[in-house]
Amino acid sequence: MSVHPFIEENQQLIADFSTTQDVPFYAYDIDGLAQHINQLVNDDIKLWFAVKANPLSKIIKTLAGQGMKFDVASSGELDQVLAQGVKSEHILNTGPAKSLAQITHFFEQGVSVFVAESVNQLALINQQAKEFGVVPSILLRVQLRFEQDSDNPLGGNELTPFGLGSDEWKEVDLSHYQHINVVGLHIFQWGNMLEADALIDLWQTMIAPLKSLANALGFELSVLDLGGGLGVPYDGDDRKLDWETLKEALINIKIQAGVDELWLELGRFAVAEYGYYVNRVVDVKNNYQQELLVMQGGINHLLRPAITSQPFPARLLRHSDSPSQLFHVHGPLCTSLDKLGTLALPSDIHADDTLIFSQCGAYGFTESMPFFLCHELPAEVIVSQGTVEVIRPALPAASYLF
Repeated sequence: MSVHPFIEENQQLIADFSTTQDVPFYAYDIDGLAQHINQLVNDDIKLWFAVKANPLSKIIKTLAGQGMKFDVASSGELDQVLAQGVKSEHILNTGPAKSLAQITHFFEQGVSVFVAESVNQLALINQQAKEFGVVPSILLRVQLRFEQDSDNPLGGNELTPFGLGSDEWKEVDLSHYQHINVVGLHIFQWGNMLEADALIDLWQTMIAPLKSLANALGFELSVLDLGGGLGVPYDGDDRKLDWETLKEALINIKIQAGVDELWLELGRFAVAEYGYYVNRVVDVKNNYQQELLVMQGGINHLLRPAITSQPFPARLLRHSDSPSQLFHVHGPLCTSLDKLGTLALPSDIHADDTLIFSQCGAYGFTESMPFFLCHELPAEVIVSQGTVEVIRPALPAASYLF
């Protein structure tokens, strides 16, 4: 896989900073991120950032500064986004589990756009809309079945907690919900797709059944939210989606669907490429004729490889002319599940060397399992204009043990 210029330009800076840290850390290319988001934001497609991908304060501020809106799925995400100065009108509430308490909190904070994933959610939102004397805009989340099927983090064609099928929604009489305004439909079933043609075909296939559903329910389809699913390459895969190609297709879909607004909720496609995880080698050993590394941090900091069997790309954070060989890379936890992958690395790697994992800007630390075995929490830092700023310091186990 080609190396992002950020690593080449900042290798010594990161290496020097790593000598001051006793714990692995995340580093974010904040300048590259701002430039990337500036190239994505446009007047034709409304873009929301799925905060689940990375809720770090500086990430949120950077995206807000470039004109992104925010898709939040919990009260914690809402409070974090608001704390960064994001206005409530720039927030969309998604997520399959919306309790009365959570919905009430969103209303109290002035949020007025919700994705309803069930009849119960529709009723609760309607109830609180009446209580607060406001008329929120609602999108109904829909599950469709497609010919394409695969093992996918969002379920694909499988039964999931996300939304309802068209037949189930058609049983709902929207006239019973007088305090809300159903303006659109939301559909999001496929994650981390790397084939533009396949993604566009899926979007095209969605138009007819969604328009039919809106007609059956008797409301004007003015907003169509296609979720996200735009992938980034991992594990040596150099495929990369071209945003201009996708944007052109989305504009055509917007016209075909006859909607006023077309929305996307971007997570990893927005931030993955601009985050790195810096991790120290603790031990190197040969066992059963195979080379094995034990790292200071593992799935307690970086869980994704264990749940996808797909490692993050990694390289040695120093120059080496030694030939590469395969290493089984494990973390510090007392479980064989704690494996970061089988990676090609220089054969002269040794204890106290440092690896830098890329594509870690999305689904990194906040997706991990940090408390198992009571290891330290990693720091999170930003790199901007040749300087390193600690946003969240590393914390010992004593900070969370009681």
